[in-house]
Amino acid sequence: MNATGPRRVIDTHTHYFPKPFLELLGRDGAAEGAEYTETPDGFIVQAAGFRNGPLSSRYWNLEERIADMEATRITMQVLSLTAPMTYWASPDLSERLARAYNDACAEAHRQYPDRFIGLATLPLPDIDRSLRELERARSLPGIHGVYMGTHVNGRDLSDPAFLPVFQAIEAAGLPVFLHPLIVLGGQRLKPFYLGNLLGNPFEAAVAAAHLIFGGVLDRCPRLEVSLPHAGGALPILMGRLDHGQRVRREGAHMPRPPSDYLRRFTYDTISHSPEILRWLISQVGIDRVVLGSDYTFDMGYARPLDVLDALDLTQEERAMILDGTAAKILRLSAGAAAQVAMR
Repeated sequence: MNATGPRRVIDTHTHYFPKPFLELLGRDGAAEGAEYTETPDGFIVQAAGFRNGPLSSRYWNLEERIADMEATRITMQVLSLTAPMTYWASPDLSERLARAYNDACAEAHRQYPDRFIGLATLPLPDIDRSLRELERARSLPGIHGVYMGTHVNGRDLSDPAFLPVFQAIEAAGLPVFLHPLIVLGGQRLKPFYLGNLLGNPFEAAVAAAHLIFGGVLDRCPRLEVSLPHAGGALPILMGRLDHGQRVRREGAHMPRPPSDYLRRFTYDTISHSPEILRWLISQVGIDRVVLGSDYTFDMGYARPLDVLDALDLTQEERAMILDGTAAKILRLSAGAAAQVAMR
């Protein structure tokens, strides 16, 4: 143990399928084409043509998650839903699924307050229901942010209809964490798992560009937005976005170049490349990077701290990634669960 290191390590990118949510999806979602199935290899969730699984009990079993956290030196997980989310459902069912998920996150925090906090999900196709659930969920114990897909049933996040939701999230002092959902690319990305390998990082860039070019970040100047997968393709394409904004009339409305918005986002560490992560830090600053694992998908990090070992960070820089920045944007109090090894 290193006594000078942070006493808390926050994994900001983990996925959670609580049993109450799954059971509601399986029971009431059947009439809308959804399915929750238990198999010997794990459970499967299907909705709107999307199939996730088989997935292990680690997605809902908190004790198993804690055992994995102990093994990987993670002291706190930020819980978030994953595909198929709730957007596919009818308005009433979508709201009830969101409530079930948010309540389950609060219960996980109640059971293990130093281990789990949650990102609320919203029934986003319905703005009024989303605002109602946001107002309810923000007061639940352990809810410290909002989780969103990179688009909502084909509508991008720059759609003016979503602005009241972003403004309400900003007023609540909550950050938004984005995640790819039904990525662009269609049939061309079907082979070779390219929908994930390429589609996910492209989706992060598209969603961020809509927030920038669509003026959402200007209208919500205090809103924190976190991008998955080290920002995907966004950072490396920023020069192209800047050039397009200068020479194309489609960007003439913008008050400043897209690169000025790079530090409006935070970026998780899921780059799968120390070199890329080192470059990202050089572009956005060490204080805009947070730890992520994508637990417990195979495309994530089995040992999320290992990527930091190759970066030759100072203790202060490492502490910022492991705890400091995440604690700030998630509005967590100082203090921690258990000491962890830093090196």
